[in-house]
Amino acid sequence: MKTLLGYFWRGCLVLVPVVVTIYVAYFVVATFDKLVPVGIPGLGLVLVLVLVTLVGFLTSNVIGRAVVDAAERWLSSVPFVKLVYGSIRDLVQAFVGNKKRFDKPVALTLMPGSPIQVLGFVTRDTLSELGIIDRVAVYVPQSYAFAGCLLIAPRELVEPLGASSTDLMTFIVSGGVSGLGVATGTSQKPPAARTVLGLGPRRKKW
Repeated sequence: MKTLLGYFWRGCLVLVPVVVTIYVAYFVVATFDKLVPVGIPGLGLVLVLVLVTLVGFLTSNVIGRAVVDAAERWLSSVPFVKLVYGSIRDLVQAFVGNKKRFDKPVALTLMPGSPIQVLGFVTRDTLSELGIIDRVAVYVPQSYAFAGCLLIAPRELVEPLGASSTDLMTFIVSGGVSGLGVATGTSQKPPAARTVLGLGPRRKKW
């Protein structure tokens, strides 16, 4: 019985990621098929991808950019719409736009002299607009959740890391399981991981 249970759990480890991935893919395709009811499975997703690509192409020229700017000015003039649209636009641009914000990975020491650090990203290196001097804004994502918190920290407690933003975000969101070469089974930790774990020389402060 113990051997059979071992085989069962081993099968779960193999099948659960595959089944979940297939389910998510099916859910995405089915959702787009409902948005674009053309009667052919998967065609709705293809049409949406074509539409998004076409919009990107049209906004790459002067006329398209002018239309987008006019639409943004109109959306920004409506109070409630401005809040929702502006927040979503800034969030998307922070990840993939020309004004990326999550491109400065850091390790933040919670208290001076404390060995405990949290991983995050410097989103603003000056807060003079708020009357706060010699502080930076650090966004700290949460593991296994699309959420996080914003911390205002002294510059001397913020330590830049050498890891890429994508690897560090993956490392944080996965709870330290993926990213930074951990999931690939490498025997030597990259510089950023060694810094966080205290296995290498400390880098200069932010």
